[in-house]
Amino acid sequence: MFMSISTTGSAESPATDLGFLLHKHPGKVQRFATSHGEAHVFYPEAGDEVCTAALLLDVDPIALVRKGRGKGRGGSPDFALAQYVNDRPYAASSLLAVALRTVFRSAMKGVCPARPELPEQARPLRIVLPAVPANGAGEGGGAALVARLFEPLGWRVEAVAIPLDEAFPEWGESRYVRIELASETVRLADALQQLYVLLPVLDGAKHYWVAPDEVDKLLAAGEGWLAGHPERALIARRYLSRRWSLTRAAMERLELARLAEADDREVEEIDNAVDDHPEETAETAETTETAETADAAEAAAEPRQPSLAEQRRTAILAALREVGAAKVADLGCGQGELIGALLKDARFTEILGVDVSARALHVAARKLRLERLPERQAARVSLAQGALTYTDARLKGFDAAVLCEVIEHLDLPRLPALEYAVFGGARPGAVVVTTPNVEYNVRWETLPAGRARHADHRFEWSRAEFRAWAERVAATYGYTVVLRPVGPEDPEVGPPTQLALFRLGTEAAELTEVTEAAEAATAATPADSSAVPSATPAEPTATPATPEGGEPR
Repeated sequence: MFMSISTTGSAESPATDLGFLLHKHPGKVQRFATSHGEAHVFYPEAGDEVCTAALLLDVDPIALVRKGRGKGRGGSPDFALAQYVNDRPYAASSLLAVALRTVFRSAMKGVCPARPELPEQARPLRIVLPAVPANGAGEGGGAALVARLFEPLGWRVEAVAIPLDEAFPEWGESRYVRIELASETVRLADALQQLYVLLPVLDGAKHYWVAPDEVDKLLAAGEGWLAGHPERALIARRYLSRRWSLTRAAMERLELARLAEADDREVEEIDNAVDDHPEETAETAETTETAETADAAEAAAEPRQPSLAEQRRTAILAALREVGAAKVADLGCGQGELIGALLKDARFTEILGVDVSARALHVAARKLRLERLPERQAARVSLAQGALTYTDARLKGFDAAVLCEVIEHLDLPRLPALEYAVFGGARPGAVVVTTPNVEYNVRWETLPAGRARHADHRFEWSRAEFRAWAERVAATYGYTVVLRPVGPEDPEVGPPTQLALFRLGTEAAELTEVTEAAEAATAATPADSSAVPSATPAEPTATPATPEGGEPR
């Protein structure tokens, strides 16, 4: 099993700098023990203009059989005859990927103490793999699969199928290809990480059992390139040996990483709907104080007062019934409390919960017991991961959308993107928005002055500020709006929560119907060869929302 890495240089920047990057001296032959044989690193050529490092993996087929790896689920199909003959000593596979990590561990991390400036510099690279299995397994194989995987990463790909027997060309091509990759823009550390992931993907099998920690390995090696790869679903599926539970977990985390990168934020900033260490908020403090006086309430035989969260849900349900909504999208659904209330009312026939946090969606699915619901009930609800600052085709066609305590979690500069995605892109018949009334905060005895009700709130509006925002959005996107109080209304500072009910205006509704009819007619017309296929539910099209007259945010 052989692989070579070449680079070019000059007297000022010699090609032998490759030795510093790989932490392997060009003047030496080095040997490393692996679990299935020995790896040898040597330099067939080393000069200022051209330098080539070669990795030769000498697999011990007897050790491979004795370890009993690769058999059964997740193993290569060739291992059915592993006791007699297999291609593992000759074809690049997960064995070579593991050897790369063993031999070039520091290079893969981009560490070079002797020349710390080198790892960040992209230099001309040429990688040659003489024999790589490129199994299709119904997903397209051969040279086409190699191009699908490497070209989006900035590589020029030359993949040539190897014939079964050169003396008998009529026998056709084998499943092996000779691969040559060239690039002037890919860093060496990234190249090694990409090979570590994509060699097992091409082979479609691994020589060891795929455990849950393989998801972490995939995401670590794919950091910076995998989340934006157009074939990330195929890569995750094949890398994880088609273990669907692991693939689903990987895809959720990749989608979260993609959304965080698009928003130029850390993953932890947007995956915060489930607190690992929840802090006490003003509203939970009120609940605690109420619990401490429960004995007195019980003694007086007074009914329990509903919490503010319950009053919010009641007000939202009343607004949805008022507009006659049957299909409802809960945008920023969190842990699914509102969805649970919607499920109890048969008039809501289709419910979609959307949240950027995969953890929140998992909690919601568990709390709602979606797997245990009767079939007809379960068919009414679906959960989807997505960012509300991006237009999303999945959000179109709903009677109403709900933003319950959501807008205050966005930075103010990003709020126009949400406005366009919801009111301009999804364009439901009605939108219900609730948000805290900052004026009421003085009534929370446990809330320090000037502090928001929740640590993640980016702003909290007064009644006048919320009214001004709601009226501006309504006028911009063709809605009418009415504002309502939620919770006990204080004569001085108003209610603790404020609600806005937007309804699509008559003229705007007619315009939407005409637009949708035109889109349907266009979809029914045969597309030309340059048309882009519409997104499937598994891979929704999400584009940055662009406010009218503004730039993408």
